[in-house]
Amino acid sequence: MKSAKQLRADVAGIWNLALRAVDPAAAVRRHVAKSGNELSAGGIRFDLDKVKRIWVLGAGKAAAPMAQALEIILGDRLSGGAVVTRYGYGVPLERIQLIEAGHPFPDANSVAAGEMIARLAENRIGHRDLVICLLSGGGSALLVAPAPGITLEDKLLCTRVLLGCGAGIREINAVRKHLSAIKGGGLARLLARVPVVSLILSDVVGDELDTIASGPLVPDSTTFGDCARILRKYHIEGFVPPAVRKRIAAGVDGAVPENPKTGDPVFRKKLHTIVGSNALACAAAARGARRRGYHTLVLTSRLEGDTAEAARFHLGIAKEIVMHGRPLRRPACVISGGETTVRVAGAGKGGRNQEFALHCVRELAHLPAPCVAASLATDGADGPTDAAGAVVDNTTLTRSLQFGATFLADCINDNNSHEFFRRLGDLIVTGPTRTNVMDLHFVLIG
Repeated sequence: MKSAKQLRADVAGIWNLALRAVDPAAAVRRHVAKSGNELSAGGIRFDLDKVKRIWVLGAGKAAAPMAQALEIILGDRLSGGAVVTRYGYGVPLERIQLIEAGHPFPDANSVAAGEMIARLAENRIGHRDLVICLLSGGGSALLVAPAPGITLEDKLLCTRVLLGCGAGIREINAVRKHLSAIKGGGLARLLARVPVVSLILSDVVGDELDTIASGPLVPDSTTFGDCARILRKYHIEGFVPPAVRKRIAAGVDGAVPENPKTGDPVFRKKLHTIVGSNALACAAAARGARRRGYHTLVLTSRLEGDTAEAARFHLGIAKEIVMHGRPLRRPACVISGGETTVRVAGAGKGGRNQEFALHCVRELAHLPAPCVAASLATDGADGPTDAAGAVVDNTTLTRSLQFGATFLADCINDNNSHEFFRRLGDLIVTGPTRTNVMDLHFVLIG
């Protein structure tokens, strides 16, 4: 039987394999190649004798290493460009301008990045050029171009309200797209006549193109009416800025034009390729677990819903394995990926993954077999913390009692998962991974 110590070592090795499988630079190299005067990008071949200039635009936590890989591949055929990434996620670039900006909340640099990319699209990039666009998770906050009548402060407050009420990423981005001049197909409007190949590292369940980075180059499937329904659903109409309410109401009434939809000619010559995803990370993790001798099951790479309920579901499977040997025999490794939602009720600090681990603590204490559960954000940043996630085992509850009999309950009630795991020394700290394919969850049973 594998001990808890061995389970902890194994789960760390498994999640590192998963992260390497979605390395953004490697993803670009798999999908872009140049041979002589021929360029292959996203499965499309281009005769470079017919291309005047090549530009790179991009936004997201993985944008910088993706851009670096393209600089190496394209060499002096690259004319320039601009990408924006999160603070601390940059890498050296020579021909492409790099901007670092705020995430999850946009800042002045986010607006500067939006202005720079819009200027390039409007004033320098022509119809005989080729644009390679690099998009990954975080692009929605990092690339900001407020719509007329909307300020950065309006977007900041609106984002905080949406994140705090428990809205899902699709809902958050639906609103973001309708407050932006560049999201929801807005960049496609600026590049209406220009061929564009998008290389996309997906951070959303189902790899929905109009949700990743809020879909700057694809038709917007959401409407102003959807935005109004989201505000009503979460009872936040009175909490978002007046300018936001005014714009959404004007859009519902038809006074503000909708974002471009399917069939709009601005989307001609716009090609899109998913180069990395949560499913790819889960598959790599499963291979690593099997090599370590585990009977392995990938539950899903599309996990959504309430974080606490998701944790209880995973521990329910662990109990079934221990008690009945199904759906796997021991030693077992259960893997899932996706993006759950935390409804914030307290004033504590944490993120989805630390919250997931926190809700495993009590159940694990009563499991009659060595078991470890771990949850981490693949970008290395779980919520507004310095940790990617946390790891727990059968002893976590007992060890936490040194901080008081109600320490666990208090941290759960206050959404203070970061403090709980900081004190126990069970945070997962990876630093910036410069990739982003949502979250990964692991349950290992000895």
